[in-house]
Amino acid sequence: ECPLCLLPQPPEAFPTLASCAHRSCQACLEQYLRIAVSESRVQVACPHCPAALQPTDVHRLLAEPALRDKYEEFLLRRLLAADPGTRWCPAPDCSYAVIAYGCAECPRLTCGREGCGTEFCYHCRQPWHPNGPCAPAPLTSSLASPSAQLVYPEESANAHLPFLLPVEAEDIKVCPRCSAFIMKINDGSCNRMNCTVCGCLFCWLCLQEISDVHFLSPSGCTFWGKRPWSRTRKILWQLGMVLGAPMVISLVAGIAVPVITIGLPIYMGRKVLVLGFPRTLSGCQQCLSVTSSVLLSLFVSPIITAVTVGIGVPLMLTYVYGVVMLSLCR
Repeated sequence: ECPLCLLPQPPEAFPTLASCAHRSCQACLEQYLRIAVSESRVQVACPHCPAALQPTDVHRLLAEPALRDKYEEFLLRRLLAADPGTRWCPAPDCSYAVIAYGCAECPRLTCGREGCGTEFCYHCRQPWHPNGPCAPAPLTSSLASPSAQLVYPEESANAHLPFLLPVEAEDIKVCPRCSAFIMKINDGSCNRMNCTVCGCLFCWLCLQEISDVHFLSPSGCTFWGKRPWSRTRKILWQLGMVLGAPMVISLVAGIAVPVITIGLPIYMGRKVLVLGFPRTLSGCQQCLSVTSSVLLSLFVSPIITAVTVGIGVPLMLTYVYGVVMLSLCR
Protein backbone atom coordinates (compact mmCIF):
# COMPACT_ATOMS: atom_id res chain seq x y z
CA GLU A 1 0.00 0.00 0.00
CA CYS A 2 1.36 3.40 -0.96
CA PRO A 3 1.65 5.65 2.14
CA LEU A 4 0.64 8.72 0.09
CA CYS A 5 -2.42 7.62 -1.89
CA LEU A 6 -3.23 4.61 0.37
CA LEU A 7 -3.91 2.39 -2.64
CA PRO A 8 -2.59 -1.16 -3.03
CA GLN A 9 0.13 -1.35 -5.66
CA PRO A 10 2.33 -4.13 -7.07
CA PRO A 11 5.95 -4.15 -5.84
CA GLU A 12 7.32 -2.93 -9.18
CA ALA A 13 5.28 0.28 -8.81
CA PHE A 14 7.52 1.46 -5.93
CA PRO A 15 10.76 2.93 -7.35
CA THR A 16 13.86 2.97 -5.17
CA LEU A 17 15.45 6.26 -4.13
CA ALA A 18 19.16 6.88 -3.70
CA SER A 19 18.62 9.36 -0.85
CA CYS A 20 16.68 7.19 1.59
CA ALA A 21 14.82 3.90 2.03
CA HIS A 22 11.28 5.30 1.93
CA ARG A 23 8.97 4.05 -0.78
CA SER A 24 6.01 5.61 -2.59
CA CYS A 25 4.27 4.66 -5.79
CA GLN A 26 5.43 6.01 -9.14
CA ALA A 27 2.29 8.08 -9.74
CA CYS A 28 2.48 9.85 -6.38
CA LEU A 29 6.18 10.65 -6.77
CA GLU A 30 5.62 12.03 -10.28
CA GLN A 31 2.80 14.28 -9.07
CA TYR A 32 4.88 15.39 -6.08
CA LEU A 33 7.84 16.33 -8.30
CA ARG A 34 5.61 18.00 -10.87
CA ILE A 35 4.22 20.35 -8.21
CA ALA A 36 7.68 21.03 -6.75
CA VAL A 37 9.26 21.91 -10.09
CA SER A 38 6.31 24.09 -11.09
CA GLU A 39 6.88 26.04 -7.83
CA SER A 40 10.61 26.47 -8.66
CA ARG A 41 11.67 24.20 -5.80
CA VAL A 42 14.71 22.24 -6.97
CA GLN A 43 15.94 21.13 -3.55
CA VAL A 44 13.10 18.63 -3.27
CA ALA A 45 13.01 16.48 -0.16
CA CYS A 46 11.60 13.00 0.19
CA PRO A 47 7.84 13.10 0.91
CA HIS A 48 8.49 11.23 4.17
CA CYS A 49 11.78 12.70 5.48
CA PRO A 50 14.10 15.73 5.02
CA ALA A 51 16.54 13.81 2.78
CA ALA A 52 17.01 15.66 -0.53
CA LEU A 53 16.21 13.71 -3.68
CA GLN A 54 19.14 13.13 -5.99
CA PRO A 55 19.03 14.71 -9.49
CA THR A 56 19.32 11.25 -11.06
CA ASP A 57 16.14 10.16 -9.29
CA VAL A 58 14.35 13.37 -10.31
CA HIS A 59 15.28 12.83 -13.96
CA ARG A 60 14.11 9.22 -13.79
CA LEU A 61 10.76 10.09 -12.18
CA LEU A 62 9.88 13.15 -14.29
CA ALA A 63 8.24 11.89 -17.45
CA GLU A 64 7.76 15.18 -19.33
CA PRO A 65 10.88 16.54 -21.08
CA ALA A 66 9.67 20.10 -20.44
CA LEU A 67 9.67 19.50 -16.69
CA ARG A 68 13.13 17.98 -16.83
CA ASP A 69 14.42 21.01 -18.75
CA LYS A 70 12.76 23.35 -16.27
CA TYR A 71 14.31 21.42 -13.38
CA GLU A 72 17.76 21.71 -14.98
CA GLU A 73 17.27 25.43 -15.52
CA PHE A 74 16.15 26.06 -11.93
CA LEU A 75 18.99 23.91 -10.59
CA LEU A 76 21.54 25.86 -12.63
CA ARG A 77 20.04 29.16 -11.54
CA ARG A 78 20.21 28.09 -7.91
CA LEU A 79 23.89 27.21 -8.21
CA LEU A 80 24.67 30.47 -10.00
CA ALA A 81 22.68 32.56 -7.54
CA ALA A 82 24.60 31.02 -4.65
CA ASP A 83 27.89 32.15 -6.23
CA PRO A 84 28.81 35.65 -4.95
CA GLY A 85 30.56 36.41 -8.25
CA THR A 86 27.48 35.91 -10.41
CA ARG A 87 25.81 38.97 -11.93
CA TRP A 88 22.59 38.81 -13.96
CA CYS A 89 22.13 40.94 -17.05
CA PRO A 90 19.62 43.74 -16.29
CA ALA A 91 18.36 43.97 -19.88
CA PRO A 92 14.67 43.17 -20.43
CA ASP A 93 13.94 39.60 -21.51
CA CYS A 94 17.56 38.56 -20.87
CA SER A 95 18.38 36.04 -18.17
CA TYR A 96 22.06 35.61 -19.00
CA ALA A 97 24.46 35.22 -16.08
CA VAL A 98 27.95 36.69 -16.06
CA ILE A 99 30.40 35.09 -13.65
CA ALA A 100 32.80 37.88 -12.68
CA TYR A 101 35.71 37.56 -10.26
CA GLY A 102 38.09 40.36 -9.32
CA CYS A 103 35.95 43.01 -11.01
CA ALA A 104 35.63 45.39 -8.06
CA GLU A 105 38.22 47.82 -9.47
CA CYS A 106 37.02 47.48 -13.07
CA PRO A 107 33.26 47.13 -12.61
CA ARG A 108 32.20 47.40 -16.27
CA LEU A 109 30.63 44.10 -17.35
CA THR A 110 29.25 43.06 -20.73
CA CYS A 111 26.54 40.48 -21.28
CA GLY A 112 27.86 37.61 -23.37
CA ARG A 113 24.55 36.44 -24.79
CA GLU A 114 24.42 36.60 -28.56
CA GLY A 115 22.39 39.61 -29.68
CA CYS A 116 22.42 41.33 -26.26
CA GLY A 117 25.80 42.82 -25.30
CA THR A 118 24.31 45.00 -22.56
CA GLU A 119 26.89 46.81 -20.44
CA PHE A 120 26.17 47.04 -16.71
CA CYS A 121 27.86 47.75 -13.39
CA TYR A 122 29.37 45.01 -11.26
CA HIS A 123 28.50 46.76 -7.98
CA CYS A 124 24.91 48.00 -8.39
CA ARG A 125 23.90 45.54 -11.17
CA GLN A 126 22.34 48.40 -13.14
CA PRO A 127 23.08 49.61 -16.69
CA TRP A 128 26.56 51.04 -17.00
CA HIS A 129 26.91 54.61 -15.66
CA PRO A 130 30.41 55.89 -16.45
CA ASN A 131 29.82 59.42 -15.14
CA GLY A 132 27.86 58.81 -11.97
CA PRO A 133 28.05 56.90 -8.68
CA CYS A 134 26.20 53.68 -8.03
CA ALA A 135 22.66 54.09 -6.80
CA PRO A 136 20.62 51.47 -4.94
CA ALA A 137 18.58 49.42 -7.36
CA PRO A 138 14.95 50.56 -7.03
CA LEU A 139 11.97 48.33 -7.42
CA THR A 140 9.91 48.72 -10.54
CA SER A 141 7.52 51.66 -10.61
CA SER A 142 4.58 49.37 -9.96
CA LEU A 143 6.24 47.82 -6.93
CA ALA A 144 7.43 51.15 -5.58
CA SER A 145 3.92 52.55 -5.59
CA PRO A 146 2.22 52.35 -2.19
CA SER A 147 -1.14 51.68 -3.76
CA ALA A 148 -2.46 48.20 -4.24
CA GLN A 149 -1.33 46.46 -7.40
CA LEU A 150 -2.80 43.69 -9.52
CA VAL A 151 -1.06 40.37 -10.05
CA TYR A 152 -1.99 38.17 -13.00
CA PRO A 153 -1.02 34.53 -12.52
CA GLU A 154 -0.21 32.55 -15.65
CA GLU A 155 -3.02 30.09 -15.15
CA SER A 156 -6.36 30.85 -13.58
CA ALA A 157 -8.54 28.31 -11.88
CA ASN A 158 -11.41 29.38 -14.08
CA ALA A 159 -11.45 29.56 -17.88
CA HIS A 160 -9.51 32.48 -19.36
CA LEU A 161 -10.38 35.34 -17.02
CA PRO A 162 -7.45 36.86 -15.11
CA PHE A 163 -7.40 36.30 -11.36
CA LEU A 164 -6.81 39.60 -9.56
CA LEU A 165 -4.95 39.75 -6.27
CA PRO A 166 -4.30 42.98 -4.34
CA VAL A 167 -0.61 43.18 -3.43
CA GLU A 168 0.88 45.96 -1.31
CA ALA A 169 4.37 47.27 -2.03
CA GLU A 170 5.64 46.21 1.40
CA ASP A 171 4.51 42.63 0.70
CA ILE A 172 7.24 42.21 -1.96
CA LYS A 173 10.94 42.30 -1.14
CA VAL A 174 14.12 41.02 -2.75
CA CYS A 175 16.37 38.22 -1.57
CA PRO A 176 19.60 39.69 -0.10
CA ARG A 177 21.71 37.11 -1.96
CA CYS A 178 20.21 36.64 -5.44
CA SER A 179 17.80 39.66 -5.59
CA ALA A 180 14.85 37.43 -6.50
CA PHE A 181 11.43 38.96 -5.80
CA ILE A 182 9.70 37.29 -2.85
CA MET A 183 6.13 37.97 -1.79
CA LYS A 184 4.89 37.50 1.77
CA ILE A 185 1.61 38.63 3.26
CA ASN A 186 2.62 41.20 5.85
CA ASP A 187 0.26 39.88 8.52
CA GLY A 188 2.78 39.45 11.32
CA SER A 189 3.49 35.79 10.53
CA CYS A 190 6.93 34.17 10.88
CA ASN A 191 9.73 36.40 9.60
CA ARG A 192 12.19 33.55 8.95
CA MET A 193 12.29 33.32 5.15
CA ASN A 194 13.98 30.82 2.85
CA CYS A 195 14.56 31.79 -0.77
CA THR A 196 13.58 28.94 -3.09
CA VAL A 197 15.92 30.21 -5.82
CA CYS A 198 19.27 30.32 -3.99
CA GLY A 199 18.37 28.75 -0.63
CA CYS A 200 19.29 31.87 1.33
CA LEU A 201 17.92 32.03 4.88
CA PHE A 202 17.14 35.64 5.73
CA CYS A 203 15.07 37.87 8.01
CA TRP A 204 12.02 39.51 6.43
CA LEU A 205 12.34 42.59 8.68
CA CYS A 206 15.99 43.54 8.22
CA LEU A 207 16.66 41.63 4.95
CA GLN A 208 19.93 40.22 6.25
CA GLU A 209 21.20 36.67 5.93
CA ILE A 210 20.74 35.09 9.32
CA SER A 211 21.50 32.07 11.44
CA ASP A 212 19.10 30.28 13.73
CA VAL A 213 19.97 32.59 16.69
CA HIS A 214 19.17 35.85 14.86
CA PHE A 215 15.78 36.26 16.52
CA LEU A 216 17.26 35.44 19.94
CA SER A 217 19.89 38.17 19.60
CA PRO A 218 19.25 41.81 20.61
CA SER A 219 18.75 42.83 16.98
CA GLY A 220 15.22 44.18 17.36
CA CYS A 221 13.86 41.57 14.93
CA THR A 222 11.24 39.17 16.24
CA PHE A 223 9.90 35.86 14.98
CA TRP A 224 6.45 37.40 14.58
CA GLY A 225 5.67 41.01 13.90
CA LYS A 226 5.34 43.48 11.05
CA ARG A 227 8.27 45.75 11.97
CA PRO A 228 11.46 45.55 14.03
CA TRP A 229 11.66 47.30 17.35
CA SER A 230 12.58 50.95 17.44
CA ARG A 231 16.04 51.94 18.64
CA THR A 232 14.66 53.30 21.93
CA ARG A 233 12.68 50.16 22.69
CA LYS A 234 15.66 47.97 21.82
CA ILE A 235 18.00 49.90 24.13
CA LEU A 236 15.47 49.86 26.98
CA TRP A 237 15.02 46.09 26.55
CA GLN A 238 18.79 45.52 26.59
CA LEU A 239 19.23 47.70 29.68
CA GLY A 240 16.43 45.80 31.40
CA MET A 241 18.08 42.49 30.57
CA VAL A 242 21.48 43.62 31.88
CA LEU A 243 20.07 45.07 35.12
CA GLY A 244 17.45 42.42 35.78
CA ALA A 245 19.39 39.34 34.68
CA PRO A 246 20.66 38.30 38.16
CA MET A 247 17.18 38.44 39.69
CA VAL A 248 15.47 36.70 36.75
CA ILE A 249 18.10 33.96 36.49
CA SER A 250 17.96 33.35 40.25
CA LEU A 251 14.16 33.17 40.11
CA VAL A 252 14.21 30.73 37.17
CA ALA A 253 16.82 28.54 38.85
CA GLY A 254 14.88 28.64 42.14
CA ILE A 255 11.73 27.45 40.37
CA ALA A 256 13.48 24.88 38.17
CA VAL A 257 15.23 23.07 41.04
CA PRO A 258 12.10 21.96 42.97
CA VAL A 259 10.07 21.45 39.80
CA ILE A 260 12.60 19.02 38.31
CA THR A 261 13.47 17.35 41.62
CA ILE A 262 9.87 16.74 42.67
CA GLY A 263 8.05 16.79 39.35
CA LEU A 264 10.15 14.11 37.63
CA PRO A 265 9.31 11.30 40.12
CA ILE A 266 5.62 12.26 40.01
CA TYR A 267 5.66 12.30 36.23
CA MET A 268 7.36 8.90 36.00
CA GLY A 269 4.91 7.35 38.45
CA ARG A 270 1.91 8.67 36.51
CA LYS A 271 3.49 7.58 33.23
CA VAL A 272 3.86 4.01 34.45
CA LEU A 273 0.25 3.96 35.64
CA VAL A 274 -1.08 5.39 32.37
CA LEU A 275 0.82 2.86 30.25
CA GLY A 276 -0.84 0.06 32.13
CA PHE A 277 0.45 -3.39 33.09
CA PRO A 278 0.27 -6.82 31.50
CA ARG A 279 -2.52 -9.00 32.82
CA THR A 280 0.02 -11.50 34.10
CA LEU A 281 1.28 -9.07 36.78
CA SER A 282 -0.34 -9.20 40.18
CA GLY A 283 -1.26 -6.19 42.29
CA CYS A 284 1.95 -6.42 44.33
CA GLN A 285 4.06 -6.55 41.18
CA GLN A 286 2.29 -3.53 39.76
CA CYS A 287 2.85 -1.58 42.98
CA LEU A 288 6.51 -2.63 42.95
CA SER A 289 6.92 -1.37 39.39
CA VAL A 290 5.48 2.03 40.25
CA THR A 291 7.56 2.28 43.40
CA SER A 292 10.79 1.32 41.62
CA SER A 293 10.23 3.89 38.87
CA VAL A 294 9.58 6.62 41.44
CA LEU A 295 12.66 5.67 43.50
CA LEU A 296 14.83 5.60 40.39
CA SER A 297 13.55 9.05 39.44
CA LEU A 298 14.39 10.32 42.93
CA PHE A 299 18.01 9.30 42.39
CA VAL A 300 18.19 10.65 38.84
CA SER A 301 16.32 13.95 39.29
CA PRO A 302 19.05 15.68 41.41
CA ILE A 303 21.62 14.84 38.74
CA ILE A 304 19.38 16.25 36.00
CA THR A 305 18.73 19.34 38.12
CA ALA A 306 22.44 19.92 38.74
CA VAL A 307 23.31 19.52 35.05
CA THR A 308 20.46 21.79 33.94
CA VAL A 309 21.30 24.57 36.38
CA GLY A 310 25.06 24.11 35.99
CA ILE A 311 24.88 24.52 32.20
CA GLY A 312 21.85 26.81 31.81
CA VAL A 313 22.88 29.53 34.28
CA PRO A 314 26.39 30.11 32.80
CA LEU A 315 24.92 30.15 29.28
CA MET A 316 22.32 32.76 30.23
CA LEU A 317 24.92 34.90 32.02
CA THR A 318 27.25 34.66 29.01
CA TYR A 319 24.48 35.71 26.66
CA VAL A 320 23.33 38.67 28.77
CA TYR A 321 26.75 40.03 29.74
CA GLY A 322 28.41 39.06 26.48
CA VAL A 323 26.12 39.37 23.46
CA VAL A 324 23.64 41.86 24.94
CA MET A 325 26.30 44.01 26.58
CA LEU A 326 28.32 44.14 23.35
CA SER A 327 25.23 45.14 21.38
CA LEU A 328 24.40 47.82 23.93
CA CYS A 329 27.94 49.25 23.75
CA ARG A 330 27.67 49.44 19.97
